[in-house]
Amino acid sequence: MLGKLLESLYLKVYVNIVVDRSKTHVYIEECNKEAVLERIEQSFDTTSFDSNIYEFIRSYTKETPFHYIAILDTSPSQGALPTCSEREIPLFCDLSSSKYLCYANKWSYYTSTPDLNMLQKQYKKIGLDLIFSPFPILANFFKDKIDSHLAIFILIEDNYITLAVFDHAEFLYGDHINMKHQDEADDMLIDDVILEVENSIDLDDIDAMDDISGLDDLGDIEDLDTIEDMEEFSDNVEIQEDTSNIGVDNDLGVDEAEDFNEDYQRFTFIQSSINTFYKDSRYKSKFVESVYIADSVGVSNDLKKYLEEEMFLMVYVRQINLPAEICETLKTEIK
Repeated sequence: MLGKLLESLYLKVYVNIVVDRSKTHVYIEECNKEAVLERIEQSFDTTSFDSNIYEFIRSYTKETPFHYIAILDTSPSQGALPTCSEREIPLFCDLSSSKYLCYANKWSYYTSTPDLNMLQKQYKKIGLDLIFSPFPILANFFKDKIDSHLAIFILIEDNYITLAVFDHAEFLYGDHINMKHQDEADDMLIDDVILEVENSIDLDDIDAMDDISGLDDLGDIEDLDTIEDMEEFSDNVEIQEDTSNIGVDNDLGVDEAEDFNEDYQRFTFIQSSINTFYKDSRYKSKFVESVYIADSVGVSNDLKKYLEEEMFLMVYVRQINLPAEICETLKTEIK
């Protein structure tokens, strides 16, 4: 009774944090009972919890004991499994260094214990009440479709892609793709190839290049009879330079080119993940024709086109305000 009385005297403040590639986004709702009085959004040019973020959050939480702080899990070592059974989980992966939770007693999602501890430590000054996996956020966002469709459901973040396959609410497959990690792995592979090529060069062959006897066969420079020949040669060089960008849209800006490259990367990661779903005997694979995308970053239409033309999927895209969506889940958990 006393608790209800106190709740009526104070506002409830819900703080939600999302960290992407270069920024920290904070979304706050101030509520009086069930009514939202104010919504506040602020982004900070850092991926670390600093004094500016702390002071911003404290300015809204210090006046009420009823404040709750949630963050989206940024661990690259997370995923989801089509079972909640302790006996069956080891058939899919080793979770000895992870924590997992069940969703509706049907499927589970997990994350790295060391990463969770690191996150709690980083935000110790402000305190975290809940750390949300992107999998339940995705499931809640598309609940209207998941309950009645066989489809692939995808959450697009700046650094991550969260993918799940549902068949009328039955979870079949999940994957969490760390795009930054994949880029670093590709760079390491390129470095390894370069190193292998360098190591394969015979130094004796390089020494032998000092003894070149065929230069005289090039002929006398006077064979270029006139200055007009030289001018014609120069014109050809200019033409080659001007036409070296054939096939590239010269009106395409730097930002558009970067979006194009990132969306193609996203497509290849999604394609690879879906192939795993189809080929890995551990999963109850079914042929899927539809994909629903929750877009939190504003992907270009290219990603949709790739999925439609290369994988023959029917693609539906919804925009998602990720911090606000986390807030809805937070309020549900607090009730």
